[in-house]
Order: sequence, then C-alpha cells, then structure tokens
Amino acid sequence: MKTYIEILLVAFRLGLTSFGGPVAHLAYFQDEYVKRRKWLDDKSYADLIALCQFLPGPASSQVGISIGMVRGGILGGICAWIGFTLPSIVALILFALTVHSLGIQDASWVKGLKVVAVAVVAHAIMNMGKKLTPDRPRITIAILAAIALLFYQTALFQIVVILAGAMSGIILYRNAELPEGQDVGLRFKKRTGIISLTIFAALLAFIPVVANATSSIYVTIFDIFYRVGSIVFGGGHVVLPMLEAEVVSALISKDLFLAGYGATQAVPGPMFTFSSYIGTVVKGVPGGIVASIAMFLPSFLLLIGVLPFWNSLRKVKRVRAALLGVNAAVVGLLLAAFYDPIWTSAIQAPKDVAVSLGSFALLYFWKRPAWLVVILTVLAYVAVSAIV
Repeated sequence: MKTYIEILLVAFRLGLTSFGGPVAHLAYFQDEYVKRRKWLDDKSYADLIALCQFLPGPASSQVGISIGMVRGGILGGICAWIGFTLPSIVALILFALTVHSLGIQDASWVKGLKVVAVAVVAHAIMNMGKKLTPDRPRITIAILAAIALLFYQTALFQIVVILAGAMSGIILYRNAELPEGQDVGLRFKKRTGIISLTIFAALLAFIPVVANATSSIYVTIFDIFYRVGSIVFGGGHVVLPMLEAEVVSALISKDLFLAGYGATQAVPGPMFTFSSYIGTVVKGVPGGIVASIAMFLPSFLLLIGVLPFWNSLRKVKRVRAALLGVNAAVVGLLLAAFYDPIWTSAIQAPKDVAVSLGSFALLYFWKRPAWLVVILTVLAYVAVSAIV
C-alpha cells in the first residue's frame, strides 16, 4: 500500500507542475523518476519512451503509466495516471461548467483562447516537422497527407491516411535500425497481456454497435472517446482534428470546441484531458468523467498488452519503418487541422492575426511556456478588443 500511495503522490505533484506539453513532461519524468528517485535507469526509461512512440494515444501519459506499472504493477499504473491527470481533469471540467452554464462562449477572452490556439498549433507543427520530417521522402508524405485531408476530413479517412503513411514508411525505410536495450521488468506476464489486447479489440469492435443500438448519450460519449484514444498517433495536438471530426456540430459548437482547446494549453498535464472538457460540455460532470476514462482506457489496455512483448517487438525493423511513415503523416494531419478548424474559425480580423503573431513569437522565439503564453494572449486580446 505504501508503494501505491508513493506513486500516487509523486505523480500528483508532477500533474500540478508539468506545464509545457509532452516533451516537457518527459523531462520532468526523467528528473523525478530516474535522477531523483531512481525507480529505473536511463536506458530503461529510454526504452519506455521508444515503446510509447509506437502506440496510439498520449505518449507522455503512457510513459508515466508505464513507470507506474514497472514500479507497482497494473495498480501502480492506475495510481500514476490518476495522479498525473487529475489536476487538469478537474480544471477543465470546471472551465466547461463555467462556459456552459454562463453562456460566455462569445466573450472576448474566450475568443482569445481560440486565437492562441493558432499560435500553439503552428508552433507544434514547426517543432514536430523538424523532428519527424527531416528528409524529402517524409516531407512528401506529410504534404500529400495534408492535401488529402484538406479535401476529405472524415475520421475514417484520417485512419486511411495514417495507414498509408505506415505502408509508405515500410517501403521507404524498411532497413531502418531499431535500437535495442535492457529488458523492462514487470509484475505481470504475457498471458495478462494477451487478455488485455483481447479486451481492447473487443471494446473497439462492439462499443460502436452498442452505441448505434441505444440512445444513451453516455454510451455515445464512451464510443467516441474510446475510438479516438485507440487510433490517434502523435500526441495531444493530433487529437484535435480527430475529435473535431467526431464531436463538432454533432455534440458541441466549433466555438466551444476551440475555446476548450485553448484552455487546455493553460493547464498542466496531458492534452488528452481535453476530453474531460468536451464530455462536461455535452453531459455535465458525469459526461466529463466518462469521456476521461474512455480516452485513456485504450492506453492502459495497450500498455498492459504490449509491455510484456516489447523486448521482442522493438527488434522488428518493419515496425520501426512503419512508425517513420506514420509520424510523417501525423505532421500532414496537423497541417490540415491548422487550416480547418483552427485558422478558419479563429482568424477573422486584423487584430486576430496581430495577437496570434505575438503569441507565436513568445512561443517560438522567446521560448516562453505555453500556459504563460495562453494567459498573456487572453489578456492582450481582451485589451485590444476594448480599444479596436
């Protein structure tokens, strides 16, 4: 019990202070779990990061969950997730209740959140592009993916584009080396992993059937967020276009959607807690809780399923090659999302461009943390709106 409480409290402190997005989260984890507490060594930590890059879902959260599992088994992983995500879940649920109950989605500060989303996504595209599309073949994959998605923006077609990226990666990079490392120690075996993967696949297959057969909004919420959490690659920013295709118009307005996305930048922890905001807007606090669980459940099931096999899987060159193509396609996904819904909904006047440019400069050139840029942008937009 002492171990689980320790995992929970350490993760909770990280959840309160881990601003800056997935890359920053990994740095915080390394400092806390590897350097200070020595729960695992540098090589094992690098192995876990590599594994989580192969899986759909929030990579930084998956690394934290994996460390919890290494430390305390499956229950340890649950404690790590609760601690790390609870602060941002609570903050975004409260924000959703405020926006929804007061009807303030047209307020200038909410529009400021939409404007700052332009800068945040542009910054993410540039950073991810440098890392994930460093050569012409991957740049080409990204551009073709963006062009395709600008014409066909359905959630199903996004999956097709990601699969096409994987096939392209296998063809172009089938000789890429997959780094090997030390075995990851676990308290559960391959049999548990197989059961977990079976549950993952069964839910992915049958929950949509149940959702179509019932009128329950909670089942609908669970279906949407479980499905998105099961197929989205590339981290928090990439979840935006997939959720936009699933929930905008059908469940919430585009303005409320983008306001919540902007607010997500201002809180610590994983961006996938954007689901907590959307679920709350749709069906109050219970909806937010259902959406949060559904969004992260695939990560748990996949990690439990794959971790026991990771030491063998990471030696397969085709898996590494496929990932290179998938990551390039993800950059294209972001490019398409940058235009619609981000740019088309947020940029409507010269003041919008001006404030957004200032936000981008703070992020890219001055290297200011995203949460601070969000606050400063909202204040600036309110001030500019009062003058102009």
